[in-house]
Amino acid sequence: MKSLLATVAAGALIGFGSGAAWSDEAGQQPVMDVPDSVITAQRAALLQAASGAHSGPQSPRDLDSSRGTNPIVFGSAPDRETMNLCNIHFHEAAEHRGGEFTTYVGNGNGRGYGTGYRYNGVLTTSELKQLPVQAGRVVLQPGSTIEVHFVYSTAHVGPGPTLASCLSKENSNPQLRVETVVAVLVNDSGAADFLRMTALASVNGYSAAPNIPDNLGRPVSYSGSTTGPSFNSLPSPLQVTWNVRPKVVKVSAVSVNKWLKSNPFKEDHAHGVRNLVINPSLLSPILSVD
Repeated sequence: MKSLLATVAAGALIGFGSGAAWSDEAGQQPVMDVPDSVITAQRAALLQAASGAHSGPQSPRDLDSSRGTNPIVFGSAPDRETMNLCNIHFHEAAEHRGGEFTTYVGNGNGRGYGTGYRYNGVLTTSELKQLPVQAGRVVLQPGSTIEVHFVYSTAHVGPGPTLASCLSKENSNPQLRVETVVAVLVNDSGAADFLRMTALASVNGYSAAPNIPDNLGRPVSYSGSTTGPSFNSLPSPLQVTWNVRPKVVKVSAVSVNKWLKSNPFKEDHAHGVRNLVINPSLLSPILSVD
């Protein structure tokens, strides 16, 4: 149990800097893209480690490709209405590829920073107007793409920091569901309010985030794992039912930065991005759209 909690807490959520130049974990030192050979080597190491461990299907993936040959099958998690919302966090940029987010950012530094996928659309000059830089902290600027993970658990738990909050002493192996929203930050007070989107409530006895957008296209549902760059070369051990919306919502950059200053999950930064998993033997087949 302790080992599993440590894996979840330390591995699934890693910090991510932002800015015009991609930054390191502290958001201070600019970094350059690593060569393709680094990403190729990480993918080869992941395949070798996963094959040796007989690991289940992994995430993130290309949502536009349904192919997957991983033999491990597990039951889909229940609908979120009968599960407990246990964590909310987000990554910069999108970890998944598909829908309105297929533009590759770059290889980044090989540790989850400066990589992933961004919104394909074009923003106006006013939407891209930069926010004032605050001394001593990284500000997520308009134009940034984020992938928001609303994590649900069948364990009797409430909202809390890290994915460790999704497990309990009584249930250390719950079913997990991640409702996923990809958003692009804009300087527009009329855009979606991130504080409202992530607001918590008790609904029929379950902790919930009732304001998850339902107008972003039919979600792609598939079986996978937890994510984060610490799993670039190692398989994630946890089984997750993913529900990823293909359209991008414009969200107020001011509201996102306000949320990072104060939220129940002790989140104060965007997290790193795991390499896209592309080997079919590490993926489940996508059987249907939710």
